[in-house]
Amino acid sequence: MNAHTLDQIDLNILSLLQQDARLTSKELAYKLRKGNTTIFARVTRMKTLGYITGSVTLIDRKKFGDMLIAFTQVNITNHSCEALTAFQKNVVHFPEVLECYQMTGAYDFLLKIVVIDMPAYNNFLVQKLARLQNIGALESHFVLTETKRELGYPLESLL
Repeated sequence: MNAHTLDQIDLNILSLLQQDARLTSKELAYKLRKGNTTIFARVTRMKTLGYITGSVTLIDRKKFGDMLIAFTQVNITNHSCEALTAFQKNVVHFPEVLECYQMTGAYDFLLKIVVIDMPAYNNFLVQKLARLQNIGALESHFVLTETKRELGYPLESLL
């Protein structure tokens, strides 16, 4: 099943839920001027088909004091299918890693890492990341300010 099987109503539902996952079927129906039963059925269908995979509560990270956010590029020394898969399987178990992407270009992976401070980041690198097999070069970039943070996908521009 691909995204082209979704119609505009489905996209509108997804857009609203990306803004506020707490919206009920009744609230969605009101906002979209559709029947509650119709909206409930569509949401259920999109969950069943895997378009909706869960919901989260977003926190204001500033309430927790300073957090160090790093985007770390990782090169691995062995590019076999097994080595690439092993890296991915291992890195997902680190709670400090919020996101992991296999990339094109000079580095193989891009990790979004969140820790409390620089000593914690160093500890993560030395005690966890560097202990994985086939780790080559690393390059880290640290967030100074956060100007924009969007977690929802721009559905209108993807279809």
